[in-house]
Amino acid sequence: MAGRAVVPEVIWARPERAGRGPKAAYSRADIAEAGVRIADAQGLDAVSMRHVAAELGCGTMSLYNYVPRKEDLHELMVDAISGEHELWEPSGDWRADMVRVAHQTRALMVRHPWLPRLMSPVYGFSPNALRYLEHCLTCLDPFDGTYGTKFELIAMLNGMVTTYVGNELATAERVRSLPWSEERENAVRGAYLGGQVAGGGYPRLAAAFVEDSGPIDLEGVFERMVLRVLGGF
Repeated sequence: MAGRAVVPEVIWARPERAGRGPKAAYSRADIAEAGVRIADAQGLDAVSMRHVAAELGCGTMSLYNYVPRKEDLHELMVDAISGEHELWEPSGDWRADMVRVAHQTRALMVRHPWLPRLMSPVYGFSPNALRYLEHCLTCLDPFDGTYGTKFELIAMLNGMVTTYVGNELATAERVRSLPWSEERENAVRGAYLGGQVAGGGYPRLAAAFVEDSGPIDLEGVFERMVLRVLGGF
């Protein structure tokens, strides 16, 4: 006998708990919070149906009554984090408002380092994500462009922030894995680079280091990147 065809569905279109029986013991918010706690503490790979069920104090098979797939669990988690976005009254300056959006998105990703791995259009239409998109479009009301262009702007900005934070997190992870201090590592690499540049084979690099040899302002770099992306529109 042939198996029943799998029909795609959206978790938000399902009732909170499938099947008959007593009143649901857990809400989607409870399940999402459990997944987020595990991911924040142990990383995304530690988030499994079994682990989340244990965190809630229920059986794994019971959890499937609420969340049929692991992908749905991830979507609940992303939606929970989307709910942390602050939605303010737009200022009328769309560039300033979108810079603020970018800073806030970066802060969320740093606070929840697993989030960049789940940034996908697939999870972009949950309740909190829709509120976030509506907020961004409201901020862009003064921008003279079609909604298609505005969606491109939001997508490009989110993509840039995701890539930037991904690099930040990877660098931080590498530093944590060093068997010595970051200062010692930087000193050794700086001495090597200085020797290479001083040899005369890289005159433009030498001029660049002379022009600006101070510490890099990472916050300033991030904001300039955001403004340049916005300037392209």
